Amino acid sequence: MAMKIEEVQSTTKKQRIATHTHIKGLGLEASGRALPMSAGFVGQVDAREAAGLVVDMIRQKKMAGRALLFAGPPSTGKTALALGISQELGSKVPFCPMVGSEVYSSEVKKTEVLMENFRRSIGLRIKENKEVYEGEVAVGDVIYIEANSGAVKRVGRSDAFATEFDLEAEEYVPLPKGEVHKKKEIVQVRGLNQIFVHQHIHSSACTPFNLFQCPLLPETSQLITRLYMVLFFQVHMLDMECFSYLNRALESSLSPIVIFATNRGICNVRGTDMNSPHGIPVDLLDRLVIVRTETYGLTEMIQILAIRAQVEELVIDEESLAYLGEIGQRASLRSFFFS
Repeated sequence: MAMKIEEVQSTTKKQRIATHTHIKGLGLEASGRALPMSAGFVGQVDAREAAGLVVDMIRQKKMAGRALLFAGPPSTGKTALALGISQELGSKVPFCPMVGSEVYSSEVKKTEVLMENFRRSIGLRIKENKEVYEGEVAVGDVIYIEANSGAVKRVGRSDAFATEFDLEAEEYVPLPKGEVHKKKEIVQVRGLNQIFVHQHIHSSACTPFNLFQCPLLPETSQLITRLYMVLFFQVHMLDMECFSYLNRALESSLSPIVIFATNRGICNVRGTDMNSPHGIPVDLLDRLVIVRTETYGLTEMIQILAIRAQVEELVIDEESLAYLGEIGQRASLRSFFFS
């Protein structure tokens, strides 16, 4: 039986310029002190230093509540801080944003929407033993071909090209040695939701909570570690049903790091007559680490706009920057981004 080999797609990296593309981390020194302008951030020194402490707790596995709340006026960098935490935790930690209004649907239950987003925010590092053909192709990429399925996987760029300037290279790997046909130990990162969907776990027999159990893996696979990724969404738009689910989900050993954001003060918990800080029930609020964000000044807004202009390769003179900064001062950061 002939083995079918998939076509190798181009390795050219294409990245869309989004609102927070310029954020590369929290911009902290080794001591934990925030630099005035670094890693795409301007200002918010206290909030960034507090976020740095949270990153340290996550790395040391001492983040007991597994949840963080950014509270502050609109357009004060709450989403950027959440993305910065994700960047600080490493390249293998995706940032999974979620809008609070997503849970309200006439077709899907609220808990199912939350459950799916929780799964997308959990990664598993899995070790597998596979029979492969491994080597280097003409363009300098190291690849392997799975003997059973014929699937082609790119490992990285050959380290023989390490001295050359190559924008497409994600990482350099040593050139494979020995036989081309071999048994290889492969470590891959898979999303929990991806594994469950593949195994057809979604069924009427599953409850929202037993889906946080570790999935069944093939006999040739071995679970090494769990990667706790970042799930971010606006919390004041949720109701009591969602808060009840979140309380239960955060107790799970597989729960990701959940970052909430709100621009509300004392207000009603949605769907009830109860007033609570930030519209969050007190029992959930007690387990959150709360970080406050401050309003940006005119100078900081102009600096942020200058960074965005540089990222998008726009030429804006100082007079225009000052004018847009005044618009942002009267309204918000979003106003001068879309002016």
